Amino acid sequence: MSASTQEEEELPANHTGPKGVINDWRRFKLDTVDQTVPQNKRELLRQMSSPREDDKERPVRKMSAQEYELIKDEDERCLKRYRKQCMQEMHERLSFGPKFEMVYELESGEAFLEVIEKEHRLTLVVVHIYQHGVKGCEELNSCLDCLALEYHTVKFCRIDAVATGASERFSAEVLPALLVYKAGELLGNFLSVTKHFNEEFFATDVEAFLNEYGLLPEKEFMACADDEDEGGDVE
Repeated sequence: MSASTQEEEELPANHTGPKGVINDWRRFKLDTVDQTVPQNKRELLRQMSSPREDDKERPVRKMSAQEYELIKDEDERCLKRYRKQCMQEMHERLSFGPKFEMVYELESGEAFLEVIEKEHRLTLVVVHIYQHGVKGCEELNSCLDCLALEYHTVKFCRIDAVATGASERFSAEVLPALLVYKAGELLGNFLSVTKHFNEEFFATDVEAFLNEYGLLPEKEFMACADDEDEGGDVE
């Protein structure tokens, strides 16, 4: 084995240089070849992805059109999967702060103050102050349950107005209320927030309302459009 080939095989999977990227691609391609693919096709893909010294010594023959199409189609599908994996890994490395994915029930005024004052400085905190039996509160709770699954870096909370210890400030007339904080600072204070919505409203309406005030970050990374046809035919 030549020195250059040995060096290439020893490169770590996260190497960022040209050789590292090529090496990552070769490994990914070989690892993700479907085992249902015919043996002759897998052998062709192996030779294209990781040529060996003995392969180079064999007589060169012209590739048939069918063989070319087999490799071309598999190459494009594999490249999409590889690109998706790289994007996900990059997103994970660049995502700062804690993740949540649920709505937290605050049991007391002390818990309310703690989540405002002690949460990570980069974390956006959205608090729903509600009261059982008040119109719109139950629906808003359901909407925030949905948004919490889409905005993982936002901490969504809810607290009964009585539990805040300041029920005189949060009477039924001003509920449901949405309060938005970041690094201890109040960014949004929306009393009777459902007055901004139709009689029947959904998570997308609440999302659009908060986005109108610039109070939501970009959504978490989702599969890009390239993956919509991943299972379909490649043109």
